[in-house]
Amino acid sequence: MSNILITLGPSTLNKKFLQKANKLNVKLLRLNMSHLSLGQMKKNIKFIKRYSKVPICIDTEGAQIRTKVFKSKYFKKNSILTISEFGDNNLYPKDVFNKLRRNDILDIGFKGLKVQIIKKNKNGYLSKVINDGYLENNKGVHIKNRKVKLDYLTKKDFLAIKVGKNLGIKNFALSFTNTPEDIKKFNKVLKKENKIFKLETKLAIKNLDKIFKLADKFIIDRGDLSKDIDLEQIPIFQRVILKKGKIKNKKIFVATNFLESMIENNYPTRAEINDIFNAFELGASGIVLAAETAIGRYPTECIELVNKIFKQFKKY
Repeated sequence: MSNILITLGPSTLNKKFLQKANKLNVKLLRLNMSHLSLGQMKKNIKFIKRYSKVPICIDTEGAQIRTKVFKSKYFKKNSILTISEFGDNNLYPKDVFNKLRRNDILDIGFKGLKVQIIKKNKNGYLSKVINDGYLENNKGVHIKNRKVKLDYLTKKDFLAIKVGKNLGIKNFALSFTNTPEDIKKFNKVLKKENKIFKLETKLAIKNLDKIFKLADKFIIDRGDLSKDIDLEQIPIFQRVILKKGKIKNKKIFVATNFLESMIENNYPTRAEINDIFNAFELGASGIVLAAETAIGRYPTECIELVNKIFKQFKKY
């Protein structure tokens, strides 16, 4: 059967699901540190181990900018949004604030919001909304016009790794792997543990051959990758990465938006079925389910469906 990695969240962090997961062909239970505090992570690990034998994977925050917002707000085109250093409309990690510049274009979250920085004042950065949308808490921020250097792990990541190791966690994922140096540093921090490296930036694709020389397990995260390259290029780069990975005998999982409709509905679209089948046909080692199992209404059905599709693929 196929290997399935799933993200745990409110829909699946319960006794009933975790007991089921032992029989659902789930390879790893993923804890996403971008949405968890250290205290929640520790509590979740202990809870999961009581009911499931499936290994846990701690997925780091990595080199990404995220929003810190008290309350979701909608901004219309041409309105002004102030990005503040302290309080509301803030960014994380904190040191990124001083790296912003005039004319930077920030693509925020997945609900359309784009802003351009006009100037800096005592309250923060005044930004003009160039594409209307929602500003929500803990959403990814991509600077479209240039690259900003960020540490490969956050301070919280280092603490999460330390706590995780103390609790016997053997699997860790590095988000936003960009360079061979990122892999070398991660390997120094985690010498004996199993490591997965996430490919979700243009720079990772540029450095793909060098990256492949240093590691064997990867995830193509199509969500954040689609913010760094044009959306219509995702099918091309998915194929490029999987083809090269197959030649070099790498294990590569594919993530994001496979069964998005099943977050609310108990049935998929035909396009989603085809997307999963295509991933297997292109050589993916397995599928990663994220929102579908973290916050979706039908996590078990999603996993069972992936298994059914893989069974049909093997027949084919």
